[in-house]
Amino acid sequence: QVQLVESGGGLVQAGGSLRLSCAASGRTFSSYSMGWFRQAPGKEREFVAGISYDGINSLYTDSVKGRFTISRDNAKKTAYLRMNNLKPEDTAVYSCAADITGSWFIKRDVDDYNYWGQGTQVTVSS
Repeated sequence: QVQLVESGGGLVQAGGSLRLSCAASGRTFSSYSMGWFRQAPGKEREFVAGISYDGINSLYTDSVKGRFTISRDNAKKTAYLRMNNLKPEDTAVYSCAADITGSWFIKRDVDDYNYWGQGTQVTVSS
């Protein structure tokens, strides 16, 4: 079992920054890869970024490359998503998710993740 709790969302102006955190408990954090997803109103949940269990491998969706950075601190059992130069189109509920299969490769599909946090709202005003 894995429990995930996100924090760090909020309201920010376009061009601003936020850092989301995802605190994990339960299963050994360093044994599973993590992903960040987002869902805007009326849209499907989409992959944003992912990081392997050892923090070496990462993957981003094209729209956030160069602006967002995913990281993790296995000692603190926490994953992060640093978001810079935010745009109104980044507005969404952001959720972290755990892929407990042990794969080093990052998966983009929602169905490949086993555990999810409750989500945190990010709103970017223009």
